[in-house]
Amino acid sequence: MISYIIWDVNPEIFTIPQTLGFGPFPVRWYGLFFAAGFLIGQQIMIHIFKKERKPLEDIDALTLYMVISTVVGARVGHFLFYEPEVLFKNPLEVILPPYAGLASHGAVIGIITGLYLYSRSRKATGQTFLWIADRMVILVALAGSFIRFGNLMNSEIVGRPTDVPWGFIFMKNTEFLQIPRHPAQLYESISCFILFFILLGLWNKFKENTPRGLLVGVFFVWVFTLRFLYEFLKENQEAFEANYALNMGQILSIPVVILGLYFIIQSRNKTIQRVG
Repeated sequence: MISYIIWDVNPEIFTIPQTLGFGPFPVRWYGLFFAAGFLIGQQIMIHIFKKERKPLEDIDALTLYMVISTVVGARVGHFLFYEPEVLFKNPLEVILPPYAGLASHGAVIGIITGLYLYSRSRKATGQTFLWIADRMVILVALAGSFIRFGNLMNSEIVGRPTDVPWGFIFMKNTEFLQIPRHPAQLYESISCFILFFILLGLWNKFKENTPRGLLVGVFFVWVFTLRFLYEFLKENQEAFEANYALNMGQILSIPVVILGLYFIIQSRNKTIQRVG
């Protein structure tokens, strides 16, 4: 009886050969899933805009804001939280390829910033910060599922050793011993996929009457409570985390969960409705 799964997937789909002095360029599963999250999410947002009678011409601007803010936020967050010495010594590394570090907590900060900037000039159409944020987290949950599956294809962010029958041996990961481990990336991917349907269901129930901040709150509590718990099953991403009872991902998740609870509790409060 097989008590583990051999995971020996090549992270590269194919390589574009050198052309006109440029390249070669490897096409990776991670990049494909990352892009798919944005492209599918854009179609879902078009559906939402149509249902709530918002100007469809704003979709392209919103997509641009989200792509830039997500990537920049995730990159800056990675260096700020995990490699601050690199950020201050060589800040250009944040924007230069290869993009080998993306922090979800940094992405959250980037997305919040991008949504604030986007919504500032669109309040006349009802696209306030909380209105757009409540709809955007539906897409972010789906993108998060795709990105974590991309991490699985990369054999990165691996789990700790386990004897469960669905343990993965990550043959392409040479950073840790190649023994059965929790497929923590898959856990998070499935969790985000379930959350996507929960948030979409809540929006479909209320649509334009969705209480301001409700979906944002549910997103924060679901994602970062599970992130806190899943970290117990994952290897630390940086060596310095071994010296702490909680790793950086868990420490950063606590305030986000508290913020999410606040949004849920206040989602029917007139004060937050006015702010949103």
